[in-house]
Amino acid sequence: MALSLQDQERLRRHCTLHVPGHAAMAPGEELIRIGEWCRINGWHADRYGEGELIEAFEAKVASMLGKAAAAFMPSGTMAQLIALRIWCERAGHFHVAMHPTSHLELHEERAYARLHRLQVTLLGPRERPTEARDLAACPERLSALLVELPAREIGGRLPSWNGLDELSITARQREIKLHMDGARLWEAREFYAPRSFADICERFDSVYVSCYKGIGALAGALLAGPMDLIGEARLWRRRHGGTLVQLHPMVASAAMRFDAQLAKMPAYRARALALAQALSRVDGLVIEPNPPQVYLFHVHFPVSAAALTEARDHMAQRQRVWLASRIGATHAGKWATTELYVGDNLLELDDAAVAQWYDRLLTLARAEPQ
Repeated sequence: MALSLQDQERLRRHCTLHVPGHAAMAPGEELIRIGEWCRINGWHADRYGEGELIEAFEAKVASMLGKAAAAFMPSGTMAQLIALRIWCERAGHFHVAMHPTSHLELHEERAYARLHRLQVTLLGPRERPTEARDLAACPERLSALLVELPAREIGGRLPSWNGLDELSITARQREIKLHMDGARLWEAREFYAPRSFADICERFDSVYVSCYKGIGALAGALLAGPMDLIGEARLWRRRHGGTLVQLHPMVASAAMRFDAQLAKMPAYRARALALAQALSRVDGLVIEPNPPQVYLFHVHFPVSAAALTEARDHMAQRQRVWLASRIGATHAGKWATTELYVGDNLLELDDAAVAQWYDRLLTLARAEPQ
């Protein structure tokens, strides 16, 4: 029987060895770190988004992304809806496009339509990133195109550098604003190396980046772009109820680990490439994409999602090894798929040992009723 999300979390905490992601902190540990870091560095709380800490962090990220300004937002959902709303208002037309697997389409309860009355065209096939030919073939009049770099739901895939250029040129020719869902942009730079974050973002009119995906902060996001856009975004943040009386716990959580986490990105991607090779040698497993383009990728198993979930829970209960958090179905429900997200946990583990655990996981799953 499938466990509830709460029971899954209890089982995950029961395990002593975790493969995906980062080690979980003890309750309250992050808040203690934040308080100590602020005390040592002399940072004080902001008030309604104004203060030295938040303003310094916004300026730092804006500069890194090559944008004139940035505004801290409590969530990426808020940041992206605000960016699309502003671009649509300026164009006088409330129609945007995005990939079929966009977070806005799959995981936000159609907030773009319910809150902002935006019309959406899902552009291009699900299996690959959005390309210039998709936009060129779109007959709709669009105000903005949202592009996710990398696209999580299809294994962290990215367009080629030339493809990104072509998409940017096509958007500008049609006077369509290009907005980046950069929730995992921090991972993408290694694929495009030696180009910088600013080089990547130069092709976009506005950019959202996450403070917890890749960085590991409590929560939060930043929206970056031209000065006038960000000034207007601050007004929309207040309208959304996002200008909290104090934002500094989230900001400090991101700022205190920002540089150190970015420095780990090359090691994460190298680990993803090595691990994908090891898992490819397990008979029956399919890695997608192979090789990985960033430090997340998908592992497909020739069993049902229910069978794989039962096998995962069995190993977690008996061997206290946690191998997968997100299990879904693919290939008309005949295969199971999971996302393998490389973090600090995997930096401490041996490829051969991890491959053996996944081989055991598949063996157990095959023994389950399909």
